[in-house]
Amino acid sequence: MTVTSSGRPTSDRRAVRRRQTIEEILGLAEEVMTEEGVNGLSLSEVARRLGVAPPSLYKYFPSLAAVYESLFLLGQQRHLAEMRTAMTGRSGLDALHHGLDASGRWSLENRALAQLLFWRPVPSFEPSPDGLAVSAEMVAVQRATLREAVAAGELGDAADSEEAIHLLSTLIVGVISQAMSNEPDLPWGEGRFSPVFPRLMALFAAAYPPERRAVG
Repeated sequence: MTVTSSGRPTSDRRAVRRRQTIEEILGLAEEVMTEEGVNGLSLSEVARRLGVAPPSLYKYFPSLAAVYESLFLLGQQRHLAEMRTAMTGRSGLDALHHGLDASGRWSLENRALAQLLFWRPVPSFEPSPDGLAVSAEMVAVQRATLREAVAAGELGDAADSEEAIHLLSTLIVGVISQAMSNEPDLPWGEGRFSPVFPRLMALFAAAYPPERRAVG
């Protein structure tokens, strides 16, 4: 086994270099999607920005679909991490509100990735089970907060349901869609649409009021 002058095995150095190149390719791909639209991504444009011939990219990604898959998984992981961080130390409706607020903020800051995650901008792209598993974990986190809210008497029993998850998704994605479509350059919390998010959360809570408990 050969080693570098620093004593690191050559294979390790190659692995680090390969990982760095993959990260650079994905960063450039996200850049292209932001500028040209998610469906406007092309390996030739990524190769041009990387300063290599297009066939060189096939050493890292066998197809354009593989790039989309890596971006989908990366986006899901980053999005979930943002939500979890915002929810740390909170529970029930408070955790849910802060988690979805972080989701909206992340989505506007990462518009191209958010579109790949939550819409269907590339009709031919189907996420792999790995990418969908992270998405399912995000839903499970939200469902857990709903369960906590029900247990704390903040929401009625019906909030611990798939219907409630679907309603939440419609509310938050609706706000993000309006903001992206009409005010793409404004950050979360500014403009006409994202500032109404707290009121939408109040409407959600009103849709599942706590049951009145019999006294005596």
